[in-house]
Amino acid sequence: MRRLRRSRHDRWFAGVMGGLAEYLGVSSTLLRILYVLISPFGAPVLCYILLALIIPDEW
Repeated sequence: MRRLRRSRHDRWFAGVMGGLAEYLGVSSTLLRILYVLISPFGAPVLCYILLALIIPDEW
């Protein structure tokens, strides 16, 4: 069973995008680009911080 975890090896800040990319099976670079494109709309920054606090770290 796959579990959503923050990545320890594919991280820039908290490993949220790396963990989401592993879970979804897509490139972390693609997720980071999409995040930057939607960030000017406000809520993604708060969502990223919440995800970093909620998603457990990889073992």
